[in-house]
Amino acid sequence: MRAILLLTLFAAAAAGQQLPVLKKIYPPPEQPLPFSHKTHVAQGLDCAKCHPIPDPGDFAEIADTAVCMGCHAAVKTDSPHIRKLAAAHASGEPIDWTPVYMLQDYVFFSHREHLARAGASCVDCHGEVASKDALSRERDISMAACMECHRAKAASNECDFCHEAR
Repeated sequence: MRAILLLTLFAAAAAGQQLPVLKKIYPPPEQPLPFSHKTHVAQGLDCAKCHPIPDPGDFAEIADTAVCMGCHAAVKTDSPHIRKLAAAHASGEPIDWTPVYMLQDYVFFSHREHLARAGASCVDCHGEVASKDALSRERDISMAACMECHRAKAASNECDFCHEAR
């Protein structure tokens, strides 16, 4: 049993500490507008441009429509989807994106801490987003998967490290 655990830890270390891929990947959730990460990354956008992490650094947000309109005021303006985006922007209404990854409200997770201090990358928890036209949840963000990564990186697995005291 100990050999299996060590082999698992070694495999996790060799894989760059990525969370495991889910055994069953469901279709992407329906979004109010089609959005291809693959297309936008090919244009030179990086994660932080569209997913800022404001203080205190817990959540990566989805960019305001003004960021999108920075390009789309002149790019693909004849597209009905871009027209819908432009109308939302003009009226000040946000796009109601359907979340792909969600944690329970009692779990503390800091994107900033994981990216800066732990040396994780977006790919480690979200998969190869840059190659996707539509996103579905493909990485296991269960407590067991997170604890395995914490063990591999020698991070705390104490309950209150990630959970609110209840």
